[in-house]
Amino acid sequence: MLTIAVTGLNAIDSPGPGVAVIRGLKEAKSFDCRIIGLSYESLEPGIYMHDIVDKTYQIPYPSTGTDILMSRLMYIHEKEKLDVVIPNFDAELYSFIKLAPRLKEKGIHSFLPTMEQFEERHKVNLPAFGKKYGIHVPRSTSIYTPNEMLQLEKDYGWPLVVKGKYYDASLAYNFDQAKSYFNKISAKWGFPIIIQEFVHGTEYNVTGLGDGEGNTIAAVPMRKQYITDKGKAWGGISITDKKALTLTTHFLKETKWRGAFELELMKNKDGEYYLLEINPRIPAWIYLAVGVGQNIPEALTRLAMGWKTDAYESYEAGKMFIRYAWDMIVDLHEFEQISTKGEL
Repeated sequence: MLTIAVTGLNAIDSPGPGVAVIRGLKEAKSFDCRIIGLSYESLEPGIYMHDIVDKTYQIPYPSTGTDILMSRLMYIHEKEKLDVVIPNFDAELYSFIKLAPRLKEKGIHSFLPTMEQFEERHKVNLPAFGKKYGIHVPRSTSIYTPNEMLQLEKDYGWPLVVKGKYYDASLAYNFDQAKSYFNKISAKWGFPIIIQEFVHGTEYNVTGLGDGEGNTIAAVPMRKQYITDKGKAWGGISITDKKALTLTTHFLKETKWRGAFELELMKNKDGEYYLLEINPRIPAWIYLAVGVGQNIPEALTRLAMGWKTDAYESYEAGKMFIRYAWDMIVDLHEFEQISTKGEL
């Protein structure tokens, strides 16, 4: 029986991956597990899903620093004897990557990208990344003031994609729109803001898992069928796309990527793929990969534990996921307990 700690329990309209990751872990064929939820807010729905989360502890925000996080994780470990931790947010990965060697000394395993891999795939570094590894990426520039967009509208043309350094991306069709998104996103995520050339085409996503030695353990491509106003996939379909899988294999071989990832791709009218973004973690739609035969959370856990892990060789194309919302009825004393004591 493994005890696995999982973050990202906010199953809202822009959901964290945690609940989907846990569903994959619960369906693992090679081990049984007990799930410890790690939450940041008292209203994250996963906290109250007692059928999938055995116990939840609040942890400090990444901005508080690694020492405070380490101290909290040691408190949880003392009580729960954690075997594996799976962080699922971009913003917390820096802290968990930094702490990984110290956590392993205490018996808490993880399987995360190296700090170099994490840094070089940042949105601000994507043009250099594309050049280094021979992957098409749209032109992009990091900016700190709205007026810097005046030159970019001449260079890139409209529309422009306005992106935050961690999350959020909006498509602007004129300067006023772009300025509005700039202010909104920078207020939430800070600077720089990335302005990216818009590539006309069809968006595809690939989620997968690399073993850190250049090998592909898992890879499942998906086409979004329904997108929310925040650009999140609310429905998608697994597809057979050799070009997308070839690009993924190339990415893993060249970078020796370690851990889970999501590639956001745009296929233009000439059939060329452009890499829009690399998310260095499991995406929220991961349960589609589990449903079509590649249980990435299970394989990731096995790699974290140092167990022999075979690569998945196939998956079912033509399977859809459709996300939905439902209302849970929760006792107020549970909300009060997680809010005041930091554990439930």
